[in-house]
Amino acid sequence: MILDQISSPADVKALSREEMNTLCGELRKFLVDSVSRTGGHLASNLGAVELTVALHRIYDTARDRLVFDVGHQCYVHKALTGRRELFGVLRQLGGLAGFPRPEESCHDAFVAGHASNSVSVALGMARARTLLREDYAVAALLGDGALTGGLAYEGLNDAGASGEPLVVILNDNGMSIDPNVGGVATHLSRLRLRPGYYRFKKGYRTVLEHLPGGRTVYQFNHRLKKGVKRAIYPCSMFEDMGFTYMGPVNGHNVEQLCTVLAWAREMGGPVLVHVRTVKGKGYAPAERQPERSHGVAPFDPAVGPDLGRSIDFSYILGHELVEMAGKDRRLCAVTAAMAEGTGLQEFASAWPKRFFDVGIAEGHAVAMAAGMAKQGMIPVFAVYSTFLQRGFDMLLHDVALQGLHVVLAVDRAGLVGSDGPTHHGCQDVGYLTQIPGMTVLCPACFEELKAMLRAAIAMEGPVAIRYPRGGEGRRYPAWTGERTAVLRQGTDVTLVSYGTLTDEILAASALLEERGVAAEIIKLQCIAPLDASPVIESVRRTGRLVVLEDCNENGSVGQQLASALGQTGIAPKTLVLKNLKNAFAPQGTVAQLRRLLGLDAQSVAEAVWEAL
Repeated sequence: MILDQISSPADVKALSREEMNTLCGELRKFLVDSVSRTGGHLASNLGAVELTVALHRIYDTARDRLVFDVGHQCYVHKALTGRRELFGVLRQLGGLAGFPRPEESCHDAFVAGHASNSVSVALGMARARTLLREDYAVAALLGDGALTGGLAYEGLNDAGASGEPLVVILNDNGMSIDPNVGGVATHLSRLRLRPGYYRFKKGYRTVLEHLPGGRTVYQFNHRLKKGVKRAIYPCSMFEDMGFTYMGPVNGHNVEQLCTVLAWAREMGGPVLVHVRTVKGKGYAPAERQPERSHGVAPFDPAVGPDLGRSIDFSYILGHELVEMAGKDRRLCAVTAAMAEGTGLQEFASAWPKRFFDVGIAEGHAVAMAAGMAKQGMIPVFAVYSTFLQRGFDMLLHDVALQGLHVVLAVDRAGLVGSDGPTHHGCQDVGYLTQIPGMTVLCPACFEELKAMLRAAIAMEGPVAIRYPRGGEGRRYPAWTGERTAVLRQGTDVTLVSYGTLTDEILAASALLEERGVAAEIIKLQCIAPLDASPVIESVRRTGRLVVLEDCNENGSVGQQLASALGQTGIAPKTLVLKNLKNAFAPQGTVAQLRRLLGLDAQSVAEAVWEAL
């Protein structure tokens, strides 16, 4: 096998044309076999095989900077840069990351877990190169989905006007940009791919500018050509931004890709290479349903990924919204390109006119929801916690400032597992609870989610309901609207948590009871506005407080409770805040991470025992 002989990009550069095509086939088989064992991102990587091989033929990624936009398409890149043997521990604790990680390899230029930022990052690198008078190439690889995010256009607008040598590769799998059609368009694209065309164009303009009346002749010809071109070849958006446009290019013809990328690198200015690919290419199950084969659990390669929908918090939210929308025509659902992940596909089918997928544009989604709320609708924006971060300004300025009734269904809150630090939802507690007028509810089971969603719809002002990835653990008594609940009486220590982490403190209390320690368990149903009075009264009796959270410490509920105790004049004999401190959590299963970070029942019990 050729793949067995590839230990670095230098080996890729030494291959013949036939060997490159063979390598691409072997890489696809490797991807399917590997991801079927560990789970991971499948369809996006299958579609980028030839493109990644071509990039490593043209660029030296140890020195040149290749910036991924949403790094889930980096698996082939990792396999070609000396990390193929590590795919057995892909996305596992201490194993190979599922996204680019610079500390993992010099070939990874930048962390990339979110979307639409690659052009901005690449432009920053290009400008640094120029200012420091260094010599390396810079390329940004983004998908057509990233073009639904406004940041992509901010980057393109600045990069096109910058004049910096920079190549932007648009990996277009047909989801967002319509293909150019017709023989004339194909002929023009071939002509425009050739650097000789641009050299002729530059020389032609220079000659005319030195002739009497030449500038007028050039401007007339330029306008005429531009008008004809736009009539038959509608790709002028990137050119109007200042880019040299090359394409469309067959993204599964590795030889053509190498030729075009080599030309683009030598252009000496901003270039956009438009590459057409098929998501899931070469593996029938992924090609049939590329959207649902995006991120998959381990599966049988002969059958394909299990695309059935599990019953989890996301599903419960979507199903409940469908029923509620039938009773209130003001209710609508919003997603930012994550209808499947957030459980809204059932809503989209049942109420298509009240379902809005805005693309990868969380800031826009929040602002649009504010506009809908201002005019009498009740928008529910279902969004992953880690992606809601991008809408923080709009939450403050457009929603909270006017007290608008926007409901945020904050999915994947807390530790999410194998996607790692770019996707853990460990920041929302800090930023949501500081927003004036915001209510933050924390269900710990499915029935609580249903009850809190109904309550949130009936409330006024902004409301967030944060819930974890996956299914429920312990089931709790029906929620009747209280902000806190004392689940167990005790005299020796007060244990406080919220959401599904409450399962851990209940388990910890059982372990402590075996040692003769009586723990009082307080479950917070609502962390903003925070009702600290039950905790204060409990600590007044027990003298000890332990607060368990899977968020960072700054701005945590534990800090807020400690402050409330201090303002009341109570100084507990023991105060333990168990959280992520000032760090990003690594990848791994949720159970592994809880143990590693001291957030599991055993760790809580040990901390209390040590304190006693």
